[in-house]
Amino acid sequence: MEKIIFTGEAGEELELYVLESTRLAGMDYILAADVPAGDGNCYILKDHSKEDSEEAVYEMVEDEKELDYLLSVFAELLDDVDLEG
Repeated sequence: MEKIIFTGEAGEELELYVLESTRLAGMDYILAADVPAGDGNCYILKDHSKEDSEEAVYEMVEDEKELDYLLSVFAELLDDVDLEG
């Protein structure tokens, strides 16, 4: 399982484990959790990287409608995982 370090605006670091990724309407999204297995917090991140960038630039999805839609997409992709909004 791929592990990433997400750095917030205030410089805090959050270690996340990538559970799944998808591409919708030309945008890449990842579903990540703060634990590799079991109950934990999940986050959906949108890729804002430029094509020629060496590092990925992700932003947490905060729009409720977009988040609800993406939760349903990831729930279908991960049919053995229970995702709650």
